[in-house]
Amino acid sequence: MTRQELIQQIREKQSFLCVGLDTDINKIPQCVIDEAKSHDGEDYIFRALCEFNALIIDATAPYCVAYKPNLAFYEAYGVDGLMAFEATIDYLKEEYPDHFIIADAKRGDIGNTSKMYAKTFFEAYDVDALTVAPYMGEDSVTPFLGYDDKWVILLALTSNKGSHDFQLTEDQQGERLFEKVLRTSQQWGNAENMMYVVGATQGQMFEDIRKVAPDHFLLVPGVGAQGGSLQEVCKYGITKDCGLLVNSSRGIIYASNGEDFAEVAAQKAKDLQQEMAVELGKIGLV
Repeated sequence: MTRQELIQQIREKQSFLCVGLDTDINKIPQCVIDEAKSHDGEDYIFRALCEFNALIIDATAPYCVAYKPNLAFYEAYGVDGLMAFEATIDYLKEEYPDHFIIADAKRGDIGNTSKMYAKTFFEAYDVDALTVAPYMGEDSVTPFLGYDDKWVILLALTSNKGSHDFQLTEDQQGERLFEKVLRTSQQWGNAENMMYVVGATQGQMFEDIRKVAPDHFLLVPGVGAQGGSLQEVCKYGITKDCGLLVNSSRGIIYASNGEDFAEVAAQKAKDLQQEMAVELGKIGLV
């Protein structure tokens, strides 16, 4: 998906919501587990993951522009989990081809290994974007940038507690590590094929990020269950083209553990979409 196609989807949906598919068997409603077991007995995991994801996707698709399955939640179940990940990608492509698909895998290794990771996600799975760790530098990132209309989403400033251990450290010139990542990586990619991960709980730090990367899209996790404020993210991070994909996972997909889980997820997504429409109205994008 190109940048302009993504912006058009944001305009049409009046939303920049990304729904995170962090699908955990231990959190899936019991009704889904029971249904899967009635078909497959103790080999129920593949069916349960697929069914839960499909119902969540169907419920939330009108209110979001992107989905972000997190690979860890699928790899944890071995072959069944990976098959469910692939089946989820296939379902999205068949039923909702205009939605942006992000594989949250945080890959990044020496060049020949990154080349194979890129082949996995951009050829075999054919997703739109992949999260990538920048720690190993240029040759670990550039193999992902060789695909037309595919995106690298580079970790920049995350919302976890340990982010301060490295990301805010300063060099002798006072440049913080996340700023160096932003500045240096723009020599490898551009605003048409590279985004950055910035945690929603970073608040006013978005202002500093926009000084270095004024035009790039930012993938923003942490709104909802992690306590990030959508309004604060927009205050400091939104651009004339929106420039944001705000992710919510647990706050949507696990909003209810009853039989109404899909309906409640839809309402949570709709609530966020309506807040986003207000923010988009402020910049004249709707």
